[in-house]
Amino acid sequence: MGGGVNVLILSLGLPSHISLVLKVAKRLLSKGVDHVTIVTTEEARHRILTNPNSQSSNINFEFSSDGLSLDNDRSNSEELINSLETKGSKNLSSLISSLKKHQDYSCMIIGPIFHFAIDIAAEHGIPCALLWIQASAVYSICYRYCKGINEFPNMEDLNANVHLPGFPTFKVRDVHSYILPSTPENLRNIFVKLFKSIEKVKWVIGTSVYEIEEEMVKSMTSLTPIYPIGPLVSPLLLGENSDMCETNKDSCIEWLDNKPSNSVIYVSFGTWVVLSKEQIDNLAMALKNSNKPFLWVLNPSKKEDGVEELPPKFLEDTKGMGLVVKWCQQERVLMHPSVGCFVSHCGFNSMIETILAGVPVVGLPFISDHPTDAMLITQVFGNGVRVERGEDGIASAEEFERRIWEVTDGPNANEIKKRAMKMKELARKASEEGGSADKYIDQFISEITQITK
Repeated sequence: MGGGVNVLILSLGLPSHISLVLKVAKRLLSKGVDHVTIVTTEEARHRILTNPNSQSSNINFEFSSDGLSLDNDRSNSEELINSLETKGSKNLSSLISSLKKHQDYSCMIIGPIFHFAIDIAAEHGIPCALLWIQASAVYSICYRYCKGINEFPNMEDLNANVHLPGFPTFKVRDVHSYILPSTPENLRNIFVKLFKSIEKVKWVIGTSVYEIEEEMVKSMTSLTPIYPIGPLVSPLLLGENSDMCETNKDSCIEWLDNKPSNSVIYVSFGTWVVLSKEQIDNLAMALKNSNKPFLWVLNPSKKEDGVEELPPKFLEDTKGMGLVVKWCQQERVLMHPSVGCFVSHCGFNSMIETILAGVPVVGLPFISDHPTDAMLITQVFGNGVRVERGEDGIASAEEFERRIWEVTDGPNANEIKKRAMKMKELARKASEEGGSADKYIDQFISEITQITK
């Protein structure tokens, strides 16, 4: 049997998830863990084993089928979740039985979608930790709601006020969309089942930053505490390896190099969000009317019913003023001095990246944790504004224009920029030696080690 402190981490096969758990694994190894085994789904095998960035002598990958065929595109969330819980859980348990013949494990780290693995860990005698990959505020809200800890208003009234310890007053519309009554049952059940079993979890580790969510983290101390070990980002966002921007340029960076400081509106809605034609038209008009340079990431492959098209003559009318691309290196773009604000869906990764870049946000949240992140940006961090939708669910061109103006030229623009820089300072402080990230991960590893002895 292998000795030392050995950790299992479960991950979906999505590149973004693998990238994150690799960051967690490397963080654990840097703080004294001897070996990490990452267990992911079979369809990711080829991509991972051919990626040199995933190779390490102290990290190995194991693969377990989620129960779906390899050619399944896994876009049907209900099918994927059902298969993971039924067939995937049995495959996972069998794999762990096999692994335990050669290795003892001090801890199994799971994400919310692997809630069923809490019982698998118990069956195999492995202490379990939950890896919360969204804001600590989201964890607190979902925990309190699913466990019935605090009184919530009618959750069908999106404008009803919510009052929770450690939070400013916020609206029902600001909670994680998975706990709303309108959410499909299979998605709601992820959190319902997770928090039903949360007492069997020995630790909750979060990828957020203690300093920027201090009151929310403190509010959970007497319930089920969360240990925030973030920010888990590339060295570039921490102010290291800054010469990367000079040595490995792409067309976006070269375009930004020719724009004035703090002048560019950067627009990206992440990997999954699909904008309607009307929403694209309104945003395009707002960007055109802003008379400011803009960089817009717009991916035609995301459109459900054909090609995601810009309005006629938009590119011609904004030639020299704007650049529309299918993809960019977001971290490098956000760190570029010419970027003045970020029009974003408020996904957690984007939120942390923009905080570490010190860039103000214009948020248009959609689903999942986006609304809570938008609430944090406007009511807690103060580093941005929220775009409001009309009764038809679409944000108007005038609303986009107004919100962009607020963070670039409005009377509060300087204060928003100051708050953005303050959040940047706090997040970087957390990542320094002896900062909160060190404190929490040291505590986590110390407690694992005590159980192992």
